Amino acid sequence: MVNAPASSSLQLWIAGARPRTLPAAVAPVLAGTGAATYASSFVWWKALLALGVSLALQIGVNYANDYSDGIKGTDDDRVGPLRLVGSGLVPARSVKLAAFAFFTLGGALGLILAATTSWWLLLVGIAAIGAAWTYTGGPSPYGYRALGEVSVFVFFGLVAVLGTAYVQIGELTWLALAASIGIGSLACAILVANNLRDIPTDSVTGKRTLAVVLGDRRTRQLFTLLLALALVSLVWASAFTVWALLGLLMVPLAVRARQTVASGSTGMTLIPVLRDTGLAELVYAAGLGLGLVIGA
Repeated sequence: MVNAPASSSLQLWIAGARPRTLPAAVAPVLAGTGAATYASSFVWWKALLALGVSLALQIGVNYANDYSDGIKGTDDDRVGPLRLVGSGLVPARSVKLAAFAFFTLGGALGLILAATTSWWLLLVGIAAIGAAWTYTGGPSPYGYRALGEVSVFVFFGLVAVLGTAYVQIGELTWLALAASIGIGSLACAILVANNLRDIPTDSVTGKRTLAVVLGDRRTRQLFTLLLALALVSLVWASAFTVWALLGLLMVPLAVRARQTVASGSTGMTLIPVLRDTGLAELVYAAGLGLGLVIGA
């Protein structure tokens, strides 16, 4: 392989980290911290550590998926953003090492949170890292068995939001649960849109995502259902303070994404849906978090 200039190499690694997915890591921390503030328990340095854990695990899982899908040949005819291993631009071993470097960073930050909150959080951290790697890695990846959305809902919704709130409050609250369901639904919607786009190639390579199992029409219906669930969760949160409805600022982005999905768009034309849904999740979390701060 020809050595690329340093600037080009850096650009490759940034692309491989998939920056457009990072709102899914920031959003749960915003929502969880909003819930902590509402409970008069905001702890800024724990919120920052939680953000570091979330970002590290998100980037780590992105590199892990790039590596695992790449060596399996799943990304050989991929429609969408560049993949480092599948494109042959970066050695598979280097991408694997990058994934574990970010997992280690996330684990180290999580260790600090566990040490200053509760040691049982270590078990949650181990489970999160294990889920991140085995999504597409290992001998029996659950992402190939239609369980990816379940994992995203649990770890980037329930665990991330409730965990962020818990390390600051010291207990679980119904408000944090409501926020976690909304965030988890939108995080799932991002993955559903991604897998909807990849149905043709995943079907050929044997990657049985939930979209492949459900088929095109029902996958589009699932996307709409997840957006609706996020709105229902927001209404639940508004029972604590009406200011939570600031999360509705995400509606224009969600409507645009839903219209594209409902129109029957396929392939590259679905990529804007990933952008819009990711931004919708971020705006949802920011609006909800701000509303909870005001309501406090």
